[in-house]
Amino acid sequence: MQKLPVLVTGGAGYIGSHAVLALTDAGWPVAVIDDLSNGTREIVPDGVPFYEGLIADADLVRQIFAEQGTRAIMHFAGSIVVPESVEKPLDYYRNNTVATHALVSAALASGLRHILFSSTAAVYGAPERVPIEEGDPKLPINPYGASKLMTERMLEDSAAAHPFNYGALRYFNVSGADPDGRAGQIGRGSTHLIKVATEAAVGKRTHVDVFGTDYPTPDGTCIRDYIHVSDLADAHVRALERLIERPQENLLLNCGYGKGLSVLEVLDALDRVSGREVRREMKGRRAGDPPQLVASNRALVETLDWTPRFADIDTIVGHALAWERRLLSQVAA
Repeated sequence: MQKLPVLVTGGAGYIGSHAVLALTDAGWPVAVIDDLSNGTREIVPDGVPFYEGLIADADLVRQIFAEQGTRAIMHFAGSIVVPESVEKPLDYYRNNTVATHALVSAALASGLRHILFSSTAAVYGAPERVPIEEGDPKLPINPYGASKLMTERMLEDSAAAHPFNYGALRYFNVSGADPDGRAGQIGRGSTHLIKVATEAAVGKRTHVDVFGTDYPTPDGTCIRDYIHVSDLADAHVRALERLIERPQENLLLNCGYGKGLSVLEVLDALDRVSGREVRREMKGRRAGDPPQLVASNRALVETLDWTPRFADIDTIVGHALAWERRLLSQVAA
């Protein structure tokens, strides 16, 4: 199939940078826009055109479309920290929903036909059942999930009114790092469990906080569906191919492995892989955290012919730990 020029928003961030690698590895022409509020310029591969700026800057976005011949967008730019969204809801509606409105408006005005959107399992809120199906009720319990759901609705309505299609991939807990060590999670002030835990394992932190030990789960800690970031990036490339091949079709797909692990089970895996015990401190629950989020990935597997390569939790934390050690060695050097 024809590999159209793709603009990756937030391509200097964690998931976006892995999508850039997956696209370039497969021979797609790629450009990146990122405001570097959470991204890192150095993680963008050499030879990939990079623009520093906001996706809400319509003039800049149109300039990129013209210079790069952009025909499709993978959209990762936005704010992603659940507790912060509870404290700063307006920031999240501005950064996630309003900014995406500007991006989509510019895309439609320039004749782009395909947008793949980075959504989230947070659109489901605290689900009544697991695994979660795509058609289950969308009742977000935090502004982060609500802002993403608003964006999904905006894309749905726009696709009904204009000649373009979209995909919304609802991520569960994205983890790990590129197996070849080219990218990983750098994010300043990260709250992701595996990132925080691997930082503790290499001595950057003294311990790991476990938020909530009284959830209605077997060991009292939250259960999440952890998906390796490189498997997720592969799903993005396949989803983009599907959008291009079937321009009348939209995609709504859960991205996970269909199995849940508790916080304590993940920390046990890290202890096994690292060969040392990371100290744990038990804390109260964080605002906006549901007890359990596990995907049904049946639609993802069947629609995209997708098979994960790194679904074992020891592999996920092993790649994350190797990346953390690499970052530490760079600082030491």
